[in-house]
Amino acid sequence: MLVLQWVWTETGKEAVAPHTVYYALRLLMFILSFVLEDWAIYDLVQSPRQRIVALLLVSSSYVTWTYQTHTFSNSIETLVVLWSVVMAQRILDNKHRSSLLSSAVLGSLVAFGVFNRITFPTFLLPAGIYLLPHFFRKPFSLLILCSTFLFTSSTAIAVDTSFYNPSADSLFHLLRTKPIITPLNSILYNSSASNLSMHGLHPPYQHFVSSLPQLLGPAIFLLWYMPRLTLPILSSLSATVLLSWIPHQEPRFLLPAVPLVLSSVRLPRSTVLKRFWVVSWVIFNLVLGMVMGVYHQGGIISAQIWLGQQADSDLGLTEVFWWRTYGPPVWLLGGKEMLTTDLMGMKSEDMMARISGAIGGCGEIRPRNVGLVVPFSSVDLDHWIEASLSREHFSFDSVWKTKQHLNLDDIDFDQDGIRGSIARVVGRRGLVIWKVSRVCGSSGNTDAQQQ
Repeated sequence: MLVLQWVWTETGKEAVAPHTVYYALRLLMFILSFVLEDWAIYDLVQSPRQRIVALLLVSSSYVTWTYQTHTFSNSIETLVVLWSVVMAQRILDNKHRSSLLSSAVLGSLVAFGVFNRITFPTFLLPAGIYLLPHFFRKPFSLLILCSTFLFTSSTAIAVDTSFYNPSADSLFHLLRTKPIITPLNSILYNSSASNLSMHGLHPPYQHFVSSLPQLLGPAIFLLWYMPRLTLPILSSLSATVLLSWIPHQEPRFLLPAVPLVLSSVRLPRSTVLKRFWVVSWVIFNLVLGMVMGVYHQGGIISAQIWLGQQADSDLGLTEVFWWRTYGPPVWLLGGKEMLTTDLMGMKSEDMMARISGAIGGCGEIRPRNVGLVVPFSSVDLDHWIEASLSREHFSFDSVWKTKQHLNLDDIDFDQDGIRGSIARVVGRRGLVIWKVSRVCGSSGNTDAQQQ
């Protein structure tokens, strides 16, 4: 980012535009994925022939060119998991050496991974079990690993504490009294069933019957052709089993499992089966790449960039609420004074109460207008708009809309049925920004335009 800032100032502009930073980060993640992910697979797979197959499978997977080119914590976790498994494998392969350098790197990677995502240790449980005999034989290696783990963790705590308390006078005093320990905060948050319910609750088998097939597609059938259970496969299985006990489950939680599995499987020996599998693999990744890389939650970035450009206009939005979308990246507003509230998957009744409270009553001197960013497929909002039209309580003005948005999280087979749910989510795809204001007086008109 320092290089980007330097290049930008050379053009005569003071600050880097937020959308420029966004695309620069996307490019950076592409480079990191292209270099570090392929390098890790090259190191994990010993057979030259199988190495080529593994690299081709990972490179052609839609997960690599959609999820891995985003700045998701899951994408970073994938790279850290891969290299942690690489370091563990190097230590295991050199049984007669202490492998101090690999142990030191592994300690730092484990600390970084834990502070990045609390789900990280679930992928390293098999590696930790395999490494126990080595550390019993070479205790100095364990000491080095613990030392780098503690050093990296201490650095992460200091950085987080300083970042979330920018106006504090003494960082040392904060570290003694109110340190920010991210993994602990994450455990406390995810231990609450009410918190998880806002994101959605799922059955324990969700990852096995939905998440893994959605990520691996036809590659999941190649598990039958595995000659043995490798460390990468065991790491994937361990994470899938352990994460299945968490009530909230999303496919992205298992992103590190994709390169781990694809680097371990073998293609069918039969020529007919191999050709059939390759065709199905290509079709699967083309379709899922289009759906997940272009349409699924695809309007969020465009909407946030547009809101940042309107912050200084006469649009008059004091606060913007996001409902039933992924969390919006607030930094894309470019520091503009526009309060952003993520309502996540809040119930429609609670959402309406929050909006109504933010707008205020008619007796206030300065009426407030708020923005509501919501998928067009959310029919609950239709009922509120229709009620407002008849009772003249609120005015809804569609100020921005895109069709390039698909909210797959809104699919509800139990309520709408398979056909009805897909027809609603796909047929009414899109993301809308509504300007919501209160109508005061009997002469108020409610407008619900669409552009």
